[in-house]
Amino acid sequence: MSRFSNKVVVITGAGSGIGAAAARRLAREGASVVLVGRTREKLEHTLSTLAKGKHLVAPCDVSVAEQVQQQADTVVQTYGRVDVLVNNAGSVVQGKIHEVSVSDWKKLMGADLDGVFHCVHFFMPALLKTKGNVVNTSSVSGLGGDWGMSVYNAAKGGVTNFTRALAMDYGADGVRVNAICPGFTLTDLTEDMKDDKALLDRFYDRIPLQRAGEPEDIASAIAFIASDDARYITGVNLPVDGGLTASNGQPRQA
Repeated sequence: MSRFSNKVVVITGAGSGIGAAAARRLAREGASVVLVGRTREKLEHTLSTLAKGKHLVAPCDVSVAEQVQQQADTVVQTYGRVDVLVNNAGSVVQGKIHEVSVSDWKKLMGADLDGVFHCVHFFMPALLKTKGNVVNTSSVSGLGGDWGMSVYNAAKGGVTNFTRALAMDYGADGVRVNAICPGFTLTDLTEDMKDDKALLDRFYDRIPLQRAGEPEDIASAIAFIASDDARYITGVNLPVDGGLTASNGQPRQA
């Protein structure tokens, strides 16, 4: 498939995990990919795995508005257009609210929520010109609560409803805005969980497909919803979770 030929796609958090997998998938489908992240070395590694194309490494901390503005200007000057923005950068903080620090809250909100605002704010003028689209990475944690993750839930809940509101504001302009909501996925953020069999068994007991997601699973959903195949879809927060959210929350009885 070449659904993204002649299109420019900006992906944040592209140094690893879901962001890197999305970059590989969209590059294979013909996109020129702008790799955004805080660590140049990680971005360069992702770049080395991409199908040939006019790709760009753009080191940037999305929590800092001035850095995002500078990179948005650079991207437009380099390519003359932006067709897709994938807001994927994020982090996780665990603990009850009296256990986390104010700096923990601000750091996570900076990456997970402020970063989405900054990127949409500074890239939207270019997206309006191309009638492009935005794909935000929310989470099943933005659709419901978790024990011990209220800070993360607050940030992802913000992304979820921000996605809906943006879709309403920009639909008449031809710009679509959607989010994908991964469930338990094996990435750097879950690295410390992959060898905990007892914990994995508890997850798998709640996931109908009986396995964790892979970054490539999420990348496939991003590729679909960012493509013209999804041209009549906007304002959607799509669970990509192996069926986790199909449950009403009650325990297995049979």
